Amino acid sequence: MTLLPRDGRGQGEKYPYPWRTPMATIAELLKNHVTLEVESFDRLYLNGYVPRLQTPGDLVNFLVQHRGYPIPSPALLSQVTQNFIHQIDSFLQREQIPRVPFQPGQKKKVLAHGLRQAHPRHDAVVFVGVAQEKASAFKGRKIAPEGRPHFDYSRQAVFVNHYYFYLDDEDFGPAFIKICSYFPFPIRICLNGHEWVKRQLQKRSIPYKSLDNGFSGCEAPKTLQEIADQLGPSQIEAFFSKWVERLPFPLTAEDRAAGYCHELSVWQMEFSLTHIFARPQRGREFFEEVIRENLDLGRPDRVQLLFQRKITKATPGRFRTRVITSGVHPSLHIEYKHTEIVQYFKGNTGLRTETRIKEAKDFGLGRRLHNLPHLRKIASHINHRLLEVEKVSQNCILSEASVQRLTQPTVTPDGQRAPGLKFGDPRVTALLAALCLFLHLPNGFCSSDLRRHVADLMGEQAAPYGPAQATYDLRRLRLKGILCRLRHRHRYFLTPYGWQVCLFMTRLYARVFRPALATIQDPQGLQIPHPLRQALDGVDRQITKMLENVHLKRA
Repeated sequence: MTLLPRDGRGQGEKYPYPWRTPMATIAELLKNHVTLEVESFDRLYLNGYVPRLQTPGDLVNFLVQHRGYPIPSPALLSQVTQNFIHQIDSFLQREQIPRVPFQPGQKKKVLAHGLRQAHPRHDAVVFVGVAQEKASAFKGRKIAPEGRPHFDYSRQAVFVNHYYFYLDDEDFGPAFIKICSYFPFPIRICLNGHEWVKRQLQKRSIPYKSLDNGFSGCEAPKTLQEIADQLGPSQIEAFFSKWVERLPFPLTAEDRAAGYCHELSVWQMEFSLTHIFARPQRGREFFEEVIRENLDLGRPDRVQLLFQRKITKATPGRFRTRVITSGVHPSLHIEYKHTEIVQYFKGNTGLRTETRIKEAKDFGLGRRLHNLPHLRKIASHINHRLLEVEKVSQNCILSEASVQRLTQPTVTPDGQRAPGLKFGDPRVTALLAALCLFLHLPNGFCSSDLRRHVADLMGEQAAPYGPAQATYDLRRLRLKGILCRLRHRHRYFLTPYGWQVCLFMTRLYARVFRPALATIQDPQGLQIPHPLRQALDGVDRQITKMLENVHLKRA
């Protein structure tokens, strides 16, 4: 017989449904039922570019001043490309490496996994894939038909061959380097932080259990986390320098020595927080409950429940919550600008919370590789913030004193008056629902963001919601302790108390107050389930009969 002292019953009162075990809260689950917690980089996509080969003038200087050609002819560009392709052919023949042409629409990841299994190699190139893809390359045209010829260059979109070098690196494990065969030879690198950690554990002879590209167990979890914290720009730059020397490369060693070398920037970064549960079934049940609670979170602009449907580039990606179900495995997606937070139950064993940053400028940072540690801190904060929000959303109960302090006028300790937020008022209801949209935003929000969403929620029939009303509302929310503002900036964040207030009041209105109003305003029972309508009609008849009896007695 299960005791349940946390839902309003006494400490010794019996739980009325002994065949059902009460669901643990997220705080209890993460504190008492997690056997391993790991924070680590997941996939890292990097761009490689040559800073001194980005403009037509840079290209002319490279051909004339560096390589010493009298005329910067486009034929010279073709010669460099053909020489690079010849190096690749010789390399493949010498190392006996297969060359695989990629077909349009083919899943490269699936093909690469099969070839890695069929042709295992250690610290070597497994195979080279070739695909024709879009790139921004230099094109030249002759502009002096008579006398000494001159050429004008411009950057244009072209479809050219890209060469994928799929590697098995001693430190990073499975990875690939993609090199464009045309000037200015852009490069893309794909690495995996979990695989790097695995290789370091293997070097130290520390046993671990894999969960796809992650971990489901480790005999030294503290050491595992310490190793994961070490991955940074220095290890990535060492990896790139090593393979530049070993692979065929369009720019020669003399070119690189003269300053024509690639620099790396962050194109996409994925940082994950994984919790492995002692009882996976309880974790899965909890995750599905979290998904249900977040479906109506603040009435987001667009909530989609998709079953194996492709998300295209045309799908809007701002202020959006999506639940995507692939087969029987759901995942929660929360998007803001170019950042996406994904939460899913990995391998039916652990809860994976992952932040994917596709544009560092969203957080006021550049794309250079040296900003990677700062992006890691931001992503880690976002992952933990999401879990904190979910803790509140699962148990967003306010005390009676908190409700009174919220709805009644109050005075702050420094003497400032804070007007009350009247429950049921259309403007207050829209305001609290709009604030729920900003629970997951890592960079806060400003007044213009709030005005747009409050106006949408209030509808066209309501009075305009302008800057003066927004300023008044932001001030009373701040004085009530729901918001805090960055110093010297007009950006706001929800406090933990504010998370509770917004979620509790919004759900109370949507799930209790609005259905109750519909009951009162629907005497014919058109919108009320039949059994409930019959019960209400019975209550109404008994009250009417009682009043009639009292009237007869008085008469």
